[in-house]
Amino acid sequence: MSALRDRLRLAMLRAVALAWTARLPSLPLHPLPARPRLLLIRPDHLGDLLFATPALRHLRTRLPDAHLTALVGPWGKPVWQDCPYLDEVQALPFPGFTRGPKGPIWGPYALLLRTARDLRAAQFDAAVVLRFDHWWGAWLARAAGIPRVVGYDVPPTRPFLTAPVPYGAGRHEVLQNLALAQALAGDGGGSPDPKATPLEFTPPPHAVERARALLPEGASPICIHPGAGAAVKVWPPERWAQVADALAGETGAPIVLTGGPDELDPAWKVAAKMASEARVLAGKTGLGELAALFARARLVLGSDSGPLKLAQAVGAPTVHLYGPVDVRTFGPWGDPATYRVVQSPLACVPCNRLDYRPEELKDHPCMAAIPVEAVLDAARALLQ
Repeated sequence: MSALRDRLRLAMLRAVALAWTARLPSLPLHPLPARPRLLLIRPDHLGDLLFATPALRHLRTRLPDAHLTALVGPWGKPVWQDCPYLDEVQALPFPGFTRGPKGPIWGPYALLLRTARDLRAAQFDAAVVLRFDHWWGAWLARAAGIPRVVGYDVPPTRPFLTAPVPYGAGRHEVLQNLALAQALAGDGGGSPDPKATPLEFTPPPHAVERARALLPEGASPICIHPGAGAAVKVWPPERWAQVADALAGETGAPIVLTGGPDELDPAWKVAAKMASEARVLAGKTGLGELAALFARARLVLGSDSGPLKLAQAVGAPTVHLYGPVDVRTFGPWGDPATYRVVQSPLACVPCNRLDYRPEELKDHPCMAAIPVEAVLDAARALLQ
């Protein structure tokens, strides 16, 4: 009953939004002004922002005189703050992406109206909604009076777009983002070579220095990031401990266990089960320090997560463990010689379901089906 009520409420709000935005100015996508002001909307977290960096690079290359403003969550601002392709990065606590308690039911719409008023003053020529189903962001762009709104041609966003772009099911997210950038830049489609369109992140100099203080220069470490954004994507800590001990014995490289402030538990569980020594840096690194540490690593291993994509963005060889998530769409990106994927062998993979209740996760078979030897084989292939 609650789901039906939510659907009816959403349908009513969209009808109101469409009636309102139908009166707003709408212009053909091309030609753009000589120095267009462009708004890029991306509400997501670390990995999805990194997946969009090839699209940012493409826009800057094709539209060198454009003023590019990114609108991201406060959690995403550090990812793009120093991006050389952007002129400005603004933060907005997008509803549904805050990973915190929900506010009042009218909160998202009050925020939309306030933000639209502020954006209207900037007089953007076009907006790109980089998340495929983000109707709230598409509505925001239209409510701000932006005359050209580019996004994916899917039911939630289609009514608000002036330039819908096909969304290819099963196509990698990097290619989806590039398709939007190509549409805006007017240079057609195509499937770029992953080697020529790498993910990108450059840690600032102060973060590089702090990373050196945490782990002095010396032998290149092997980093293991055992945490993940969803509990169902976590590999058992005793398996990581076996991998860490084997690689420490075979290579002599120092083992470093990484993680965010909320990932101390997985890292320390791995360390407690290891026979060899490990340096636990979970909770001690910000985004820049973690990137600087990964850039020095001989190898980075972990479950499907934003930090593994960060490791790719700084050029580290990586081993990615995948369970419920579709590798075709959200898998690693770049030169295939620099990464390996180890996927759960269960027949139900990928289900793309991440919202398991705690009681459903007990003895969940998805990630547990990945054997230690498969991960070691992938690591050894990259270490050769």
